[in-house]
Amino acid sequence: MKKGLLKPVMYGALGVALLLGSCSKDNDPNPNPDPDPDPSGETRWVTLTAALKRTTDGDGDGGTYAYAVTPEQAADPNHTVRIFDAGQGYHLKSERTARVQASEDGQYLYNIQYVGADGGIFNKYKISGAGSFEEIGNEVNTAIILGTAPRWTKATEGIGVGVYASALTTFTGTTVANYAFTGITSTVRIATLDLNNPSITNTAEFEFPFTQELIDEGYSVSRIDIPILNQAKNKIFIGCQVNKVDPTGTPTVGTNGLPAWPNDAENRTLGTVTLVVDYPSLRNPTFIESGITNLNNHSYRTMTQHLATDGHVYQSISFTGGGGPYILRIDKNTSKYDDSYEFNLDDALNVTGSRIRSWRYIKDGVAVVLYDTGSGTGGHLAIIDLNAKTGTKLSTELEAELDFQQQQGIAIVGDNVYLPLTPVTKDGNVYVINWKTKSITKGAKLVNGTGHRFIGSY
Repeated sequence: MKKGLLKPVMYGALGVALLLGSCSKDNDPNPNPDPDPDPSGETRWVTLTAALKRTTDGDGDGGTYAYAVTPEQAADPNHTVRIFDAGQGYHLKSERTARVQASEDGQYLYNIQYVGADGGIFNKYKISGAGSFEEIGNEVNTAIILGTAPRWTKATEGIGVGVYASALTTFTGTTVANYAFTGITSTVRIATLDLNNPSITNTAEFEFPFTQELIDEGYSVSRIDIPILNQAKNKIFIGCQVNKVDPTGTPTVGTNGLPAWPNDAENRTLGTVTLVVDYPSLRNPTFIESGITNLNNHSYRTMTQHLATDGHVYQSISFTGGGGPYILRIDKNTSKYDDSYEFNLDDALNVTGSRIRSWRYIKDGVAVVLYDTGSGTGGHLAIIDLNAKTGTKLSTELEAELDFQQQQGIAIVGDNVYLPLTPVTKDGNVYVINWKTKSITKGAKLVNGTGHRFIGSY
């Protein structure tokens, strides 16, 4: 384990809450070919999302469609969803893949648009079934603090947290012969949102609280993601992409004319890092470090941190940069990693080289996991028990063709998990998992499009 690296540092830059709000400019949802069976609007919807191809098959960068079904429709193999057909799915506002979140009751979707002219704009949608989604509340401009490519999550019900980090290398000298590394400044920006009445409630900006010793060794943070609020609602935990360069190495000059020092990841000794700030003040930034792994946990479009029934936060390792089978625990009492706890998916399933791609905590230590086995192809499902540290693999006929790189939400209603699974371009189904009995059945048919794929449920 690594000792003595944790030194809290506070930076007092707290931004003013900002809101640029107006009613949505285009409240005309697509025609609804499958009317709401409950005019009261209280139907529990399962919203399916699918990502469009932009340039290459499966890149998911062409935008996102949404389509809502009832749990009964989702479980019905005779029900067909044609999300890409004209007038069917709803095209969520976002130039690239929408980073969708949802209310626990299935009534609302939330999204912050990613890049483009409206990058950073928050939208809230009321769900009415099939392709009927109505923009409600204010459009909120988070780009003021987070830029046009923010990462964000529903950190707990009714509260959103957007985050962004950037890294800037500092140096002396004017040529390769005399360049000297002086450090990398990692700047963090955070904004909290009221999801019930869309608005920004607080903002903050500060330098990542690494010690000077770590900065001198070449450590920096270039991306942060997956913020979650703890049980006490007084701390936010944020996953980090930690980088290390060799400050003594010979730099190369990039196309921007600036020097870049050689990557030194193989000599990284710093463990998995999570940024911690107080909530709601967003002050007192510090970081905690795992003594179990030194892999990153900043994720990629999917939740990798979940608040469990026991009050602890459980966190998987991000599959970007290699990934791994680990789920770590942040103790509810200390707000630090509990290095006495480690869940290893390899051990739980008796497999080798597993990488957790996405997962969702359910209840009482039980979770559903989407994973691969390191080959770069194939996608598998399992129900795991975080308390017993065991797991049960669930088989589908699609697992050899699945790729969970774009995976986002996982819907749970009662005893059932609803997973839309389609290989790129090919049709698939909603798969329904009873997490108590560990049974899996095929539900609604999902009609795909060339280069596209389904990526989530809410």
